[in-house]
Amino acid sequence: MLRLARLAPVCVLAAVCAFAQADWTTATDLPEVDFKGMTPAQQKEALDLLRAEPCTCGCDMKLAECRIMDPKCHDSRALAYIVTEGIRNRRTAAQIHDDLIHSPIAKLRADQNRILGDPVKINIAGSPSRGPANAKVTLVEYSDFECPYCSLAVPQIDQLVKTYPNDIRLVFKQFPLDMHPHAIIAAEASLAANAQGKFWEMYEKLFAGHKHLTRDSIFAMAKDLNLDMVRFTHDMDSHAYLKQIRQDLAEGEHDGVFGTPSLFVNGKPYHGPIQVSMLNPILQDEIKGKPTDGQQTASR
Repeated sequence: MLRLARLAPVCVLAAVCAFAQADWTTATDLPEVDFKGMTPAQQKEALDLLRAEPCTCGCDMKLAECRIMDPKCHDSRALAYIVTEGIRNRRTAAQIHDDLIHSPIAKLRADQNRILGDPVKINIAGSPSRGPANAKVTLVEYSDFECPYCSLAVPQIDQLVKTYPNDIRLVFKQFPLDMHPHAIIAAEASLAANAQGKFWEMYEKLFAGHKHLTRDSIFAMAKDLNLDMVRFTHDMDSHAYLKQIRQDLAEGEHDGVFGTPSLFVNGKPYHGPIQVSMLNPILQDEIKGKPTDGQQTASR
């Protein structure tokens, strides 16, 4: 058994290498593409489509090319299945093309590549915010105080809020990730500070010290902010705001948040980098009431 277990990866690697050496424009056998039961004419028709239709994963390859060069690609595998099933069901090439462009995977990729997605309804009741309640633009940020990328986003978002003080309202939603051991206690501390009217002051301290968050360092931050330490300690030890944090997490997942930082512009998920240069024109359009071109692609 030990010998077979050691040889198996070599066999798999050899198979992948064999596929990779094949010419996708002439190959008649593609990784995980099932041509069984097809007539030679049907298989040729399927291969012609697989060599002509593009993959949606962003690789700029055709389906047959992607299957050979990247056998683990979920997109090309799923789309190849649509092609082969279409051929088996005697659908025309035009019909299969429509099946591909309207498939769930194609729609998902198209939504991901739009700079702003379709708006979702976000519950912001009770969440910390700054800026006028009647602002033309509401920015909702799902964030994690121990996330280095969230820390990098802070000065960018702060600059936007300062640039449009009368037009932007920033709302903060908690989304502590499991991979960050101090994210939960930091989130609790921010809400305990919020109860004493100093959320944004704690927000700045937590992000500034995101590399060294511990209970001791967080309590030192609270003392520096002159918080009522008896009340703060009670709120922390009783986990007074843990339910609210869990609620934010559940709502974030429902809203389509998969990582941090995640930004929503008037309820529309933003898929670009959190940089002033990228967000400025989008915010200006929102302030003017001009819809942003949904087909504008995000720079990644």
